[in-house]
Amino acid sequence: MYDRILVPTDGSRLSLAAEDAAISFARICGSDIVALAVAQPEPVLLTAEGALAGGAGLQVDVLLEAAQHHAQRVATAAAAAGVHCTPLTAYAYAPADKILEAARQQHCQLIFMASHGRHGLSRLIAGSVTQRVLAYADVPVMVYRAGAAATAPPANTADAAPQSTGATPTGT
Repeated sequence: MYDRILVPTDGSRLSLAAEDAAISFARICGSDIVALAVAQPEPVLLTAEGALAGGAGLQVDVLLEAAQHHAQRVATAAAAAGVHCTPLTAYAYAPADKILEAARQQHCQLIFMASHGRHGLSRLIAGSVTQRVLAYADVPVMVYRAGAAATAPPANTADAAPQSTGATPTGT
């Protein structure tokens, strides 16, 4: 079905739930996982003089270190479940573009990711990484939505498909 599944993570609580569901799904399908954590810098406003305060290099290092931690956490959890995982990190202002690029470069047949379900002003400010991935992905995208797990019917087995834990399959 799917030999390689890309699992983007940002380290949030919702990402953790999506990671667990993705690992279970990969185990059921006999798939490998590629865990991707993208270090995203905060938007910076220039001063009137056009100068930025120093320390940008330190920020990059800290963000990349956190991203490496997130990707490695997925790899460790996958290994414990008997699923092969390749952890990757990237640095980008547009995480969706890196997710799409990684899916192509790593020959993934599915992207399994969380959606924070932002609406209104927060979506306008933060954007929607998931929406952009859905719009431009060359492969199917399975979306794990916030709050869906709480309303899902109980699973019949411990290895239930992601639909029972809140994931919504979406093809492109």
